[in-house]
Parts: sequence; structure tokens; C-alpha cells
Amino acid sequence: MNQFVNDLNEWNIVLSKEQLNLFDIYKDLLLEWNEKINLTAITDVDEIYKKHFLDSLSLIKCVKDLGDVNYTLLDMGTGAGFPGIPLKIAFPNLKITLADSLNKRIDFLNIVIDELPLANICAIHARAEELGHDSKYRENFDIVVSRAVANLSVLSEYCIPFVKVGGLFVSYKSGNSFEEIIQSKNAVGMLGGKISETVDFILPGSDFSRSNVCIKKIKNTEERFPRKAGTPTKKPL
Repeated sequence: MNQFVNDLNEWNIVLSKEQLNLFDIYKDLLLEWNEKINLTAITDVDEIYKKHFLDSLSLIKCVKDLGDVNYTLLDMGTGAGFPGIPLKIAFPNLKITLADSLNKRIDFLNIVIDELPLANICAIHARAEELGHDSKYRENFDIVVSRAVANLSVLSEYCIPFVKVGGLFVSYKSGNSFEEIIQSKNAVGMLGGKISETVDFILPGSDFSRSNVCIKKIKNTEERFPRKAGTPTKKPL
């Protein structure tokens, strides 16, 4: 925990004892439920704090006023709640929606939300290809994030339709994503976005290289996107 606090200090993130306690409870729930359903391959406590919790908070590198504005945020393909739940714990002002296509993960997330407890956050069971055509969600978020392991062109089709014009899609990537970013520019443009910056960094106290790709929504996404389930993966833009 002390290392986590030191790492956060490098990013000028200061948490209260209550917030640190929430991270501890979340860690315990993650390890407990990981024995029942597959949530994470990382089970070492220090690595959970570094590779899951700290990495999730790296959005602060792209959105400097994250703790000051009541942004609406969608975490698409959230899995075990990354980055959405760590963001909610650290920046309780955010209004967060967690979305995942597996119901058992949503069950886990609802337990976390109830146990901590967290306000102004919900978990929904949905596929991006279908949810992206629901007017309640389409182009309705200031920020959309994803740590999903998928090609950036594919992720962009899943995520950019949810972003308001003027808003931001941030894709959390491992280091050395230069080629992938170059190859995704056409898809990003077709979806109404523009890559505004790529923030490369090393997780504090480690040698883990990371990249956050920041995509600005500059125009409305055409109604035909996202395409039907399976198509974005089989036939990337």
C-alpha cells in the first residue's frame, strides 16, 4: 500500500484513508471472486495495485481536470472493472457506466458497487455493437475508455460512437503501439474522431511501458456504425 501511495504521488494523486481502504476492499473482492470466475490472471497483491489500479488511474495524464469536473464516463469492455472502478474510487465526482458482454462479470461488479459502496456508477450487460445504437447511450458520454486487448481500429468502432462531439475516447495500450496507431487513423476518421495525442509513460516504480491513445470526437458518427456483432473484428475498417 505504501508503494501505491508513493506511485500516486508521482502523478500528483492524493487519496484519503477512506479511499485507500476502498481499494483494499476491492482487491479482496477481486481475489475472492477470481477463484469462482475468471477475472484476472494477476493475483499478486503488489501487481494488482501496480498493473490494475495504478494503470487505471493513468487517465489523469490525458484529462488533467479529471478530479474537478463531473464528467460522464463509459468504460467499455470493463471486465473486472478496469479502469472504471479505480477511477470512481479516486475521482468520486465522475459519473460512470461500466459495460461488459459477460453477465457473470456484471454480477461481480454490482457486488463491488454495493459493498464499497459507490454512488453514481452502474454496470450494464451489453455488447457495444448493440448498445451503440441505443439513443440513451449513443454520443452521450464526455469520456469513453477501454483497456480491452483489441486492435485500435476495432476498439474505435466499438467506442467512438458513444462519445459526444467534443468528447474524448482514450484507449489504454501497452508500449510500442506506434504501428497500430498509424494503421488506425483511417478508421478513427471514418468514425468521426481524430487522434489528438499519444501519452507514453512508464508505470512508476516499474519497467512497464504504457501508451494512452487520446482520440477527440470532432463530428457525429455515421448511423451505420458500429456494424453488427462480429463484423468489426472480422472486417476492421
